[in-house]
Amino acid sequence: MYFVKTPGIIKIFYQNVIWDIKGKEKTIYLTFDDGPDTDVTADVLEILPKFDAKATFFCVGKKAVKHPELLEKIREMGHSIGNHSYSHIHGNRVADDVFYDDIEKCDMVLNSRLFRPPYGKITRTQIEKLRAKYYLILWSVLPGDFDKKVTKEKCLTRSVKHTKSGSIIVFHNNLKAKEKVLHVLPEYLEHFSKIGYTFEALSKELFL
Repeated sequence: MYFVKTPGIIKIFYQNVIWDIKGKEKTIYLTFDDGPDTDVTADVLEILPKFDAKATFFCVGKKAVKHPELLEKIREMGHSIGNHSYSHIHGNRVADDVFYDDIEKCDMVLNSRLFRPPYGKITRTQIEKLRAKYYLILWSVLPGDFDKKVTKEKCLTRSVKHTKSGSIIVFHNNLKAKEKVLHVLPEYLEHFSKIGYTFEALSKELFL
């Protein structure tokens, strides 16, 4: 089970993570998890500049090691890179030290202060430990491009319906999400571009 739109009560309960960005009107923060992936990332990178869109790619360390050329292309195009752990580790299912070590291993590859826990799973103890070094980025919209039960049309409808100014939306640049994300992304970007929205990458400067 997952929430397409993050409920306010969860945001209140977990206040030391970042769910959305306040202060800029008509601004959306696109994020892509689980790459870089040769099957999808390059296609995503071709779509984004057509709408002058910047995004944040939360990368899995072991994939980044395999595809340094994609990592470099992301940076060259002005997008941000975030830590998504080295091995896509589930924070609620391993010992804290194992979780921290996996994140640090990824940091050695990516050198980013932005961190998103895989599956969005993280304990309050882990939050308090990690926030000393990282900005912990969750999301306000999760349209479900990873969900086999969700059609690409429904994924688009969810994405548009729940996005507002300041939203952090999660897409995935992996093989499982390929069909949906490559259908949804240009339609989503065109819709919001037409009504005056811009798309910015996340950076630590936003949180200072």
